[in-house]
Amino acid sequence: AFLDDLNDLAEEREQQLPERRAAANLFRWDDNLTVTRAPGRLDVMGGIADYSGSLVLEMPVKEACHVALQRHPPAGRQPEWRHTAERHERSGGAVSVPTLSVVSFGADATNRAPAFDMDLSDFLEPLTGEPITYSQAREYFAADVSRSWAAYIAGTVLVLMKEKKAPIGEDGLSILHLGGPGEPLPFASCSPIGEDGLSILVHSEVPEGKGVSSSAAIEVATMSAIAAAYSIPLTGTELASLCQTVENRVVGAPCGIMDQMTSACGDQGKLLALLCQPAEMKESVSIPSHIAFWGIDSGIRHSVGGSDYGSVRVGAFMGKRMISAAASGRAGSATEETVSAVRPCSPCLRKEGFHLVEMSPHEFERAHQDQLPETISGETFQRKIGDHQDAVTAVIPEQSYAVRLPTAHPVYENFRTELFSQVLMGPSCEKQLQLLGELMYQAHQSYSRIGLGSHGTDRLVALVEEASAAGEPLYGAKITGGGSGGTVCVLGKGDDAEAAEAIKRIVEKYRASTGHEPYVFSGSSPGACAFGSLVIRRANRGD
Repeated sequence: AFLDDLNDLAEEREQQLPERRAAANLFRWDDNLTVTRAPGRLDVMGGIADYSGSLVLEMPVKEACHVALQRHPPAGRQPEWRHTAERHERSGGAVSVPTLSVVSFGADATNRAPAFDMDLSDFLEPLTGEPITYSQAREYFAADVSRSWAAYIAGTVLVLMKEKKAPIGEDGLSILHLGGPGEPLPFASCSPIGEDGLSILVHSEVPEGKGVSSSAAIEVATMSAIAAAYSIPLTGTELASLCQTVENRVVGAPCGIMDQMTSACGDQGKLLALLCQPAEMKESVSIPSHIAFWGIDSGIRHSVGGSDYGSVRVGAFMGKRMISAAASGRAGSATEETVSAVRPCSPCLRKEGFHLVEMSPHEFERAHQDQLPETISGETFQRKIGDHQDAVTAVIPEQSYAVRLPTAHPVYENFRTELFSQVLMGPSCEKQLQLLGELMYQAHQSYSRIGLGSHGTDRLVALVEEASAAGEPLYGAKITGGGSGGTVCVLGKGDDAEAAEAIKRIVEKYRASTGHEPYVFSGSSPGACAFGSLVIRRANRGD
């Protein structure tokens, strides 16, 4: 379908929609295009515990982002939009200025501007020629909310410039956005970004705002295409880490790394097992043929940048700092008000950079749970403890933060996820399905306790419970990802057609009670590294 769309753009110069008219003039259609692909993900277990070092189990979904990329010859032959050329003329430029141009199909459906363009010199300090800071880039893209979506795409260029020292030279980039482990990717020869310009077309079938990592799919597909074109050697883990930097530092969304890792390194028909310390890949867990996972969209838009997610994350890092300070005897006068002395505990609590999930549930309950405050103000925490040591969130002094429950959640979620993995690899039987389902229900309840539930996702989980009680072959369900809406993951029998019919009945009941027709995610697909890259050329009419 993506290649067909490319052909349509090349053949039909008289496009109806403005973004398609811009797309039709983006490429030199008789030259090579590089094609890459990256899927979204369904969070089966682990979720937000990723930022506390948990094991997570993620399934790459069938829906994906495709990218087509073309390198340009030296500046002057890069296609320019009329308003871009006029801007360059006003600035006194005799020749074309290297430009990054972005078009987004489906802009009307997502309430964003259909096009974005910038001079690549905007990414450089005028006096030094060094790349601008991430905070400067974040301000740049946030200046116009209708165009802020471009940060996910253009941010990949800046991150490669800063982290891989890939220079942008005398040529430009054009990017079109349609809709919406270990070994380096197989590239040809090394050459820096900037010897040629770029045109990039991104076609995303990953629905936005449903908690299935549409942003990660865009980031991974775009960066892998640039890296492939310029032979920048990236392992799957490095690709994911750099794309997380885009989202954390350029976009400003405090996500963990599981989204990008799944999109980059996932395998079809398997759950990516990732220990987020920070990104240690374990052996993927095959999904047995008698088990299937579905995702049902609640219709409540998910945003990882939302205040609830950020507050819960801050609370967990506060709790970790309090436990670490008390264990090291450095909390001083703060212990009387915020954390009291603790019993002798695991040495991991005193090491640099420990993770909450390195505590077992019984150790947390015995030595730490009752010592943590239920809530604390940002001002009190900063005065008594200091920095919460999370680079991608900020403590607001006047805000009150829950601490005990957000700190407890990853400790228990990691235990549930470890158990889920072992049960999934165990003997196939009815009890296996029941145990897996119970672990999912427990995870869902934990999200609700920390304030990351929603009425829509609660309703879907309740419908699954009702169906299970009525004898339908469904066994468990849970909210996914950052919570507060988005998609519910459902566990059922994969070798029983009645399970798929039960999903349809749940969708119909949900539509009847809410007016929303849920999108259903079914099936999986390979990640970006497994897909690799293709080089294609449009056939001549006589071929």
